[in-house]
Amino acid sequence: MKTFIYRTFTCFLILFILLQCFFAAQLLWYIKFNPHMTSFMSLEQARLKQQKSTITLKHTWLDYRQMPTSIKQAVITAEDSGFMQHHGVDWKALENAAKENIHKRKIMRGGSTISMQLSKNLFLSPKQSYLRKSEELIITGMLELTLSKRRIFEIYLNVAEWGVGIFGIEAAANHYFGIHASELSEYQAAWLATILPAPKRSDRFRDTPWVENRASLLATRMGSASFPK
Repeated sequence: MKTFIYRTFTCFLILFILLQCFFAAQLLWYIKFNPHMTSFMSLEQARLKQQKSTITLKHTWLDYRQMPTSIKQAVITAEDSGFMQHHGVDWKALENAAKENIHKRKIMRGGSTISMQLSKNLFLSPKQSYLRKSEELIITGMLELTLSKRRIFEIYLNVAEWGVGIFGIEAAANHYFGIHASELSEYQAAWLATILPAPKRSDRFRDTPWVENRASLLATRMGSASFPK
């Protein structure tokens, strides 16, 4: 019995290490090369196919230099104001999220930073669980060790989910406003940053007063945001 348990544990450990090596190798690749398909994209593609939807994924890579300052400031302000200071994890936010989840006896908040969100988008799923959160933290550590803040932010803005089948800031700007991302106004950038936590819902119900009010408030605050140059 002990031998069986030992061998089972060893197999799981080897598989776990191999999985982390795979993630690390992918991140090394992303230093120079752009991801064309992420875990979230694959899951959304499968979901749309299962529903026999005519919607296809929309995703166009945009170089960081072509992105307007407004969207960089808006996303940092809305999603992770401490992005330039922390090393991938905002432990205080994570602690507060954990306390709220324990209090409500279910996972309501994740306390995720931009780096953590990118780790999840690239390799994991939106399913809420402590096991997935643990893997997310491991990948985030590797992400921060491998890529620069600028590269992390560039990839995030290019693969973030912004609606039903919409991925990346260029596709989002075209989908919601019919323009290129480089043409986004401050309010439009703020609006897009505002819907990031629930992009599919906002895609269906675009003109809600809450989103408009939140975007207007964000537009007044985002000017002082610190982002990778």
